[in-house]
Amino acid sequence: MTGSLVMVWDEALTHYDFGPGHPLAPVRVALTVALARELGVLGAPSVTMLSPAPATDGELATVHDDDYIAAVRQAGRSLVPDPRFGLGTDDNPVFEGMHEASALVAGATLAAARAVWAESGVHAASIAGGLHHAMRRAASGFCVYNDPAIAIRWLLAAGAERVAYVDTDVHHGDGVQAAFYTDPRVLTISLHESPATLFPGTGLPSETGEGAGEGYAVNVALPAGTGDAGWLRAFDAVVPPLLRAFKPTVLVSQHGCDSHLLDPLAHLELSIDAQRLAQVMLHELAHELCDGRWLVTGGGGYALVQVVPRTWTHLLAIAAGAPVDPLMETPAKWRELARSLAGETAPLTMTDGATGAYVPFSSGMDPSDPVDRAIMRTRGAVFASHGLLAQP
Repeated sequence: MTGSLVMVWDEALTHYDFGPGHPLAPVRVALTVALARELGVLGAPSVTMLSPAPATDGELATVHDDDYIAAVRQAGRSLVPDPRFGLGTDDNPVFEGMHEASALVAGATLAAARAVWAESGVHAASIAGGLHHAMRRAASGFCVYNDPAIAIRWLLAAGAERVAYVDTDVHHGDGVQAAFYTDPRVLTISLHESPATLFPGTGLPSETGEGAGEGYAVNVALPAGTGDAGWLRAFDAVVPPLLRAFKPTVLVSQHGCDSHLLDPLAHLELSIDAQRLAQVMLHELAHELCDGRWLVTGGGGYALVQVVPRTWTHLLAIAAGAPVDPLMETPAKWRELARSLAGETAPLTMTDGATGAYVPFSSGMDPSDPVDRAIMRTRGAVFASHGLLAQP
């Protein structure tokens, strides 16, 4: 399956930087772009590179309050925390130029949205984006401005009738869900580790939307320790049937790769190979349902060398219609760069050696399996709203 890719990128996107020792280190994005370049992904004929402009205050205000935007700007100038807006916490320390760096990330995802909307069959990537925890008037979970929500607002205003948002980050996509909790034009689906064991403590299956948006917030809360087979089974049991019932005009997906077994901040146990398979499935669904209109972002991921660059390079290659062979070796020049920038020995290949095999949920439910119980809680909460049967 092919597709053209607009890759929105500028080195200035690495200025979104909370400082030394913070988990959300911009080196992970720099190493992703470097690996994609070395493997020829970004030089493919199907790829167009696009430099973004910062989001304007008006564009930010489609999701965030004016006084919050003003507080972010002021905090980035004075470097004085503002606890009223979650600025200056351990998760979200203030840094010089915070507003400008955050607005550029939002602008990159907006540029990707414009590219996707302009022409059918186009995919667009904002790999530095995916800051899904930011709330209307508060920074949260390493996120200042909620670029996916801002992009979705723009798509709706531009005429998109229905936007589906699929979030594969290990943490609940709470900020995007909150932005559209009453809006039936936006279907938000988040697969994440159970809030019983992980930040932000939300994302139960019972969170299904309110008012006209009832049934359009979907949460799959998976138990700690879930690996490839269970996670892919849950994805297959929830995402394709709901997307097919919803019939989105545009698909937006957030690809936090902190669900990986090496990630230091969470407790799922996926491989890069399973993450790659989910990317392939979303690509196919975008072509099946949305005329190929697919906007992808990055997100979380804190195994800065071992996981993030490989997973997101696979994502970019799939979106470009030129998938990278998982058995391909990582380039020696890139491994040297990873050692110089991060002090780590980089992986030798683009695979973890996993198969990505799983048993579809349609084969039947096992009541003793905690993953199957999680699947049933989600399907039981929302499937009827979409004319679907909860039982496999």
